[in-house]
Amino acid sequence: MCGIVGYTGRDQAAPILLDGLSRLEYRGYDSAGLAVRDGSAPAEVVKALGKLYHLADKTDQGRALPGTCGIGHTRWATHGDPSMVNAHPHVSGNCSGSGSGPVESDVVGVHNGIIENFTELKEKLLRHGYTFYSDTDTEVAVKLVDYYYKKYKIGPVDAITRTMVRVRGSYALALMFRDYPDEIFVARKDSPLVIGTSEGASFLASDVPAILKFTRQVYYIGNLQVGRIRPGEVLFYDLNGDEVQLPLTEITWDTAAAEKDGYEHFMLKEIHEQPRAVRDTLNSLIRDGAVDLSATGLTDDILRGIRQIDIAACGSAWHVSVAAQYVIEDLAGVPVRVELASEYRYRRIPSSPDTLVIVISQSGETADSLAALRVAKERGALTLAVVNVIGSTIAREADHTLYTLAGPEIAVATTKAYSAQLIAMDALAVRLALVRGAITEEKSGELIAALQAIPDQISRVLEEKQRLQWFSSKIANTHDIFFIGRGLDYAISLEGSLKMKEISYIHSEAYAAGELKHGTISLIEQNTLVIGVLTQSSLFEKTLSNMLECKSRGAYLMGLTTNGNFSVEDSVNFTVYVPKTDEHFIASLAIVPLQLLGYYTSVNRGLDVDKPRNLAKSVTVE
Repeated sequence: MCGIVGYTGRDQAAPILLDGLSRLEYRGYDSAGLAVRDGSAPAEVVKALGKLYHLADKTDQGRALPGTCGIGHTRWATHGDPSMVNAHPHVSGNCSGSGSGPVESDVVGVHNGIIENFTELKEKLLRHGYTFYSDTDTEVAVKLVDYYYKKYKIGPVDAITRTMVRVRGSYALALMFRDYPDEIFVARKDSPLVIGTSEGASFLASDVPAILKFTRQVYYIGNLQVGRIRPGEVLFYDLNGDEVQLPLTEITWDTAAAEKDGYEHFMLKEIHEQPRAVRDTLNSLIRDGAVDLSATGLTDDILRGIRQIDIAACGSAWHVSVAAQYVIEDLAGVPVRVELASEYRYRRIPSSPDTLVIVISQSGETADSLAALRVAKERGALTLAVVNVIGSTIAREADHTLYTLAGPEIAVATTKAYSAQLIAMDALAVRLALVRGAITEEKSGELIAALQAIPDQISRVLEEKQRLQWFSSKIANTHDIFFIGRGLDYAISLEGSLKMKEISYIHSEAYAAGELKHGTISLIEQNTLVIGVLTQSSLFEKTLSNMLECKSRGAYLMGLTTNGNFSVEDSVNFTVYVPKTDEHFIASLAIVPLQLLGYYTSVNRGLDVDKPRNLAKSVTVE
């Protein structure tokens, strides 16, 4: 949701801001805008609807905007329709807010998040003579800062902290003040914000890829903190206005990891990066032939004391959770409850110190997952974060953190982050089973060997992509697709279906195969595509029987199974094989053909693979 960038230093700001915004396009947006300061001159504001290139064209790629201090924004509409007046940046002055040019305002700002009590605050400001040109909550926030700044004749930090006390909701705010021409002030609650520095320059952004080109030294500003950003210098304050010290983090990603590197789309590149992401994550968790969780702080004594595991997540991370439920319960014998984070936070689920609540999130900033984590801690549960971004909010607030090493993921549809999460949960399951005596040391060694073989096996699956590219051309015009499976195959079907629907816009659903006859089979008609996942030997015949029931009603069948199950070809129209592995870990292999199928179907339909409509990479508002 919404992307924020900022720069102050010696160089012209606007080209840097546009470059940063282009690297945040994956977050989703409907308009974009810049505000740039050139010394003591009024801030120059430029906005544009639609894609970022419209803003670039308006500003001659930024060259038409002089000034070395500025903020930029890509907006995802929440309060107010997509329009020029609702686009950011917003200003404190009483202007139309719709055009481009210099603005005589004391405060200019951009915002990511949702101000829940903006109506109440707007009424207060109306009583004090403010007028409003937009329908946004952001304009209210900017004018509330302006109100405190002028009423109490205080500095920007104090005006912002007063505003933060009055505002309810989530926000990342970046503000420029007329009286501080080379400075940017930021504030954060729940919405992500990262600040980077280099010699003589400072940067801010909603996510690291926006500034990775310019610096690797970053600060992750804490919740309910304020930042004062000067060229090459950053100061941080708490709600009382007292200065606080934050650690400087060095980003170790290769800069090329955030580039396409010759691939047509980021998603295809990231699909091919899965062997490395899985291998790197495994290497961080396996030492001397055993799973080592010491970096997470989860000792064997803690694992032995766990009596219940709750997993809360959203989207693809929830699908990882469903797969992990099957694996953990089967290997370790620990009861596992999987919850959508957006539901968990509102349910009164009993927890105790012997309950481990695992929150899975690629960004570590997902709003519902963060809220679920906080609820779990309030209820007295032990918490573990499985996240990909070092220093993210969920990582900082959890009792224990397991980092996946997928690297930056740019495409909205997750692939390598999903696979890294999956392998991390499998490794956790193996250690949990061993220390609780559910498996022997010998069995643990066999399972770890199977895990370590998976990266090379994924590479072998990728070598078969041409067949999936051909098959996708045959199904690109279909209207409905059903993915079915039992047990772990059902978990695989959930993620395969999501990959298809979110980037191809084809209606797709996943069902536990045994549920077909409880209503869903009525939707099967001539040439409806049914994709059956058949990797679990004990459930193979039952799922195949369900597929044949669909075939008798006119369905067109694709089967996904493991090498050796060649009899499937006698029953279905198209078969995809993946290498054999321990069946607990087959999801890491079976998902890859389904990712490729979704990708090629989207390409064949001429769609924007990396930035599907209405979707954002990181959902940081409820």
